[in-house]
Amino acid sequence: MAGERSGRLGSLRRWIAQAVPATAQERTAALWSFAYFFTLLAGYYVLRPLRDEMGIAGGVRNLPWLFTATFVTLLVAQPFYGALVARLPRARFIPVVYHFFAANLAVFWILLTLHVGTATIARVFYVWVAVFSLFAVAVFWSFMADLFTADQGKRLFGFIGAGGTAGALLGPVITIGLSVPLGPVNLLIPAIILLEAAIFCVLRLEHAANARTDVKTQSQSLGGGAFAALPELIRSPYLIGIAAWISLQSFCATILYFEQIHLVAADVHGAGAQTRVFAAIDLAVNLLTLATQIVATGQLLKRFGTGLTAAALPAIYVAGFIVVFLLPTLAVVLAIQVTQRWFHFSFANPARQVFYTVLGREEKYKAKNLIDVVIYRGSDALYGWVFDSLQVIGLKLGAIALVAAPVAAVWLIVSAALGRAQERRAALIAPADGE
Repeated sequence: MAGERSGRLGSLRRWIAQAVPATAQERTAALWSFAYFFTLLAGYYVLRPLRDEMGIAGGVRNLPWLFTATFVTLLVAQPFYGALVARLPRARFIPVVYHFFAANLAVFWILLTLHVGTATIARVFYVWVAVFSLFAVAVFWSFMADLFTADQGKRLFGFIGAGGTAGALLGPVITIGLSVPLGPVNLLIPAIILLEAAIFCVLRLEHAANARTDVKTQSQSLGGGAFAALPELIRSPYLIGIAAWISLQSFCATILYFEQIHLVAADVHGAGAQTRVFAAIDLAVNLLTLATQIVATGQLLKRFGTGLTAAALPAIYVAGFIVVFLLPTLAVVLAIQVTQRWFHFSFANPARQVFYTVLGREEKYKAKNLIDVVIYRGSDALYGWVFDSLQVIGLKLGAIALVAAPVAAVWLIVSAALGRAQERRAALIAPADGE
């Protein structure tokens, strides 16, 4: 019996060693990072189907206004985040950010339970979830880019991303299983619990990081001002390139998202049915992504580099928009949505996070957050109005997709150029890091 148990433990250790190609110290940090991303995205994906259903309930014609409100909120929040990062060390400001979001969820739960201004709170909640998703995930990946080098990122970010995907699988399951017996509003409670569990993982990860990094350096605040991110971005062609990459991704994702929302609103009736459709999309994407991240992401990043790996996503969009032009149906749009999100989480996003590993610490937290949060959501707001304007001038969904295809082609070229720039920077800093 003891021999069987020992054999199973040995097999588990060998599997972990193959799935996480790292030293023992790297592996500890990677496993806590996996758990951190798991709990964070599990909480978010409990909320995501509720957000999308509330978006339809508020009227699809109002979506550009909600996107704009999200952007304005982020513009206001960005300086406060910059000031927090400048004054507090990493081990303190990351838990503060997540505790703040957990407290927000508690307030939403109270207001919705008491039916206080339900319609208004629903619109505010839609905007809040969009803000939360960007800030929470941007803070996570800033931490990862600060913790791991470019070489480590290529080996480990696929596995770490799989933690988020596994959590994203759990979230829709919780929503599907508990939305009827608990009611949608009470799903905010498990989301709060999962977010607090993510904070515990942050603290354990800091402990693991201190065992393998310069404790003094990591325990200091970054300094600088609340608005330091903007001059950092303007001065760096490399950061401008990443910002362009994000904006082009936003254009393609926003066009496809709006087409999906319009078709679901037209073809699927009832809030419950619409919520199940969105949850089913999340489930399909996350099953595909989890299998890919564990088996293939790290190997492909090391073999093809960040540029070609990141370029896989715009290539999917080029082909997808052409197909939507030919067959603008709900089934086609949903299939392309699943495919692009699969490639985004499996390949493009880990590659994009490696882009940041060759930057300084202040750029990783301040400029990265400006790009990943404000520029990303500002682009969403802008392109939401672009979609609305294309409809106003009489273009149907298929024609709008055809307009978007050349933009995706430009994005593909930017991906390749950024990959070459990242490799050059990594080669320059590698001797200093001793990696």
